Amino acid sequence: ALAPPSKVAVFGGTGYVGSQVCERLVKKGYDVTGISRRGTNPRPDNEALSQVNWVEGDALNPSDVQKYVGQSDAVVHAVGLLFDVESGLAGLNNIVSGSKSKPDPEKSTYDNITRQTMFNIISAVEKKKNPFTKTKTPVAFVSCAESGWPDVTFGDFVEQKLAPAWLQKYLIAKRAVEDRLSSSNAVRPIIVRPSLIWSWDKLDVLPIIPVFNIANAIGVPFVDKTVRVETLADAIVAGIEDDSVVGVQRYMNMEELAKR
Repeated sequence: ALAPPSKVAVFGGTGYVGSQVCERLVKKGYDVTGISRRGTNPRPDNEALSQVNWVEGDALNPSDVQKYVGQSDAVVHAVGLLFDVESGLAGLNNIVSGSKSKPDPEKSTYDNITRQTMFNIISAVEKKKNPFTKTKTPVAFVSCAESGWPDVTFGDFVEQKLAPAWLQKYLIAKRAVEDRLSSSNAVRPIIVRPSLIWSWDKLDVLPIIPVFNIANAIGVPFVDKTVRVETLADAIVAGIEDDSVVGVQRYMNMEELAKR
C-alpha cells in the first residue's frame, strides 16, 4: 500500500480540487509535486502548499508527463474544465472554475484536456512498469457522476434527448479515460465520479446544491448527491493509499473513504 514518504504527482495541482489534494498529501507526509501550466503555489499563505514542489508543465506534452510520472509512486489527474472552447461557453469558466483558470483558446477542448492528458499519464505509467512485478501504480482520475448515466434508470434518455451537445462531448471524453484506465495492466484506477463539487466559499453553485440533493434524496435516479471539495480530496487520498480501492467511486463511496 502507498504510504509516506512516497512521491505523488498531482496534475492540475493548482486547481480547485488539485490544490486540496496536494494540501492533504503534504499533511500526511508525502513528497508532492504539483504540475500545472502556472507552476506556482495558488495559495502562498498556506503552510502545507508551500511544501509542494510546484513545477510548470504541460500534461499535453508526453515528455513533461513522462518526466514527472517516472519519478512518482502515485498520480492524481485533476486537470479539467467544464466548458471547452468548442462549446461557445468558455467565458463562463472564469465564473464556475474554483481556481479561476482561463482555458487556452487553441488547446482547451474536452478531448485534449480530459482524454489526451490522461492518456499521456497512463502511457507514462505503462512505460515505467517493471514487467517482472505485479505492482500497479495508483492513478486517481476526477470523472463525473453523469458518466454513469447509462447505468441508471432514465439516464440514457436524459443524455440523448435532453443533454446539450457540449455535455455529450464532455461525457465522451470522460468515458474514454475511464475505459482506458480500466483496461491498463499497469494502473490501479481510482475513478471518482462527483456531481456538483462545492465549498462554502464557492458562491456560484451554492444556490443549486439543495436542488441536486433534494432530487437525489427523493430518488431521482440520474441525479447524484453533491460532494464537498474537502470530501472529494480526502476520498482521493484514501483511495490511492488503499490497495483494495479500485474502479468507480460514487458519492456514497467517496463519503465513506473520506471518513477514514
